[in-house]
Amino acid sequence: MTYIRNLTSRMAPFVDRVVVEAAAMRRDRPELAHQSFNARARAYIDESGLVALVKWFKHNSMTYPQIAKVVCSSSGNLEKVRRMIKWLRSIYVKGEYLGRVLAKGDDFLSRSFEELEEIIDYLESCSVRKDWIGYVVGRCPELLNLSMDELETRVRFYTDMGMNDHDFGTMVYDYPKALGFFSLEEMNSKVQYLKEFGLSTEELGKLLAFKPQLMACSIEERWKPLVKYLYHLNISRDGMKRMLVVQPTIFCLDLETVIAPKVQFLQDIGVRSDSVGGVLVKFPPVLTYSLYKKIRPVVIFLMTKAGVKQEDIGKVIAQDPQLLGCSIVRKLEASVKYFRSLGIYHFVLGQMVTDFPTLLRYNVDVLRPKYQYLRRVMVRPLVDLVEFPRFFSYSLEDRIEPRHQTLVANRINMKLRYMLTGSDEEFAQRVREAVERRARFEAGHAAQDASDVPVASNEAEVAAASEDDREADT
Repeated sequence: MTYIRNLTSRMAPFVDRVVVEAAAMRRDRPELAHQSFNARARAYIDESGLVALVKWFKHNSMTYPQIAKVVCSSSGNLEKVRRMIKWLRSIYVKGEYLGRVLAKGDDFLSRSFEELEEIIDYLESCSVRKDWIGYVVGRCPELLNLSMDELETRVRFYTDMGMNDHDFGTMVYDYPKALGFFSLEEMNSKVQYLKEFGLSTEELGKLLAFKPQLMACSIEERWKPLVKYLYHLNISRDGMKRMLVVQPTIFCLDLETVIAPKVQFLQDIGVRSDSVGGVLVKFPPVLTYSLYKKIRPVVIFLMTKAGVKQEDIGKVIAQDPQLLGCSIVRKLEASVKYFRSLGIYHFVLGQMVTDFPTLLRYNVDVLRPKYQYLRRVMVRPLVDLVEFPRFFSYSLEDRIEPRHQTLVANRINMKLRYMLTGSDEEFAQRVREAVERRARFEAGHAAQDASDVPVASNEAEVAAASEDDREADT
């Protein structure tokens, strides 16, 4: 009884058809004329293949309402449904998506196969590959309900934004609903809203090609509350534009459950309220990371393994929020082990990271040759590196070696901070000033030595004085 109620209560049009056909059998089918009405109704149901079709639908995870909808949409022509299933399989719609397509296809069941083939051929001409068609139709059956004129209008909607064929094809594959699910009016309103951030038409085309899921976001329920929240964090329109371009996923996230807790965590670890906005603009992907699986473990690692003090962790994250995107195992641990192998103590490393947070983001293969050059060629002590960890940020071939050779050629020395910072003109000026200071120093010593030489009255006194000097030197 449950089976009958679940199914027949939702397919009244088909039940009506059974009644009509059972009555007609008494006139059109003499061999059944003597049978009861119920027997003729059962004969029609058996001949229609309904039972086998319902079993197939249930096997493909369709609900009773969906089954009833498909049967009624076919106007009782179940043979058309079976042929439609065969056609869907020919375009690579597979598994449970067969049932979903049939259940959501309000109009296409009544369309001819020639019309449906025209839609598929047009999609293929727009760079939607043939082996993608099944995936696309399975996730957006509404595409099969569109007329050719409406489908062409929707395609022009994206191509007029400068989207090339390749980007359009991958966009449709990535999110088929961006093409066939939303109304044109809704699509236009969202495009106009995104343009208010200062995006050009071409930039918007690239943005939607990369993240077409933006079309599924509500302006009133998602975007406007997010914009208001970002303004509260002192993020300007240009900053929001950067966030949108760099990480458009942010505009698809829930504000209360995803974004706000991460902002609160940054404030809790010491990032100043007026700096949080800068962190988000500088590194928008931080809002897409898991708070408990990614962000929090990195902060704990920096405080425990890298030696960063609790009062400094907020400053470190504010200066280089990209640290939150680094892998602990593949990046941060390797960097910490390398610096510790150089003889740098735990608390000293923490101070170095505080002074220059980017230090831990460099690959060991980049750090090693610079360190070796510092110690073996420049013959500098480790303390110089501790005092100026930014040394690792400069190019060995383009900055460190040429400037060191300049110092050697001029027989002068200066701290790493003054040697590497500034432009080439500023460095040349420092070298000239150091050479002048050395020259004045040497000239002063030369004058002092000359004034200390005794005046001899004859050659014997001069010789005696020279002998005394040699004895004194000895």
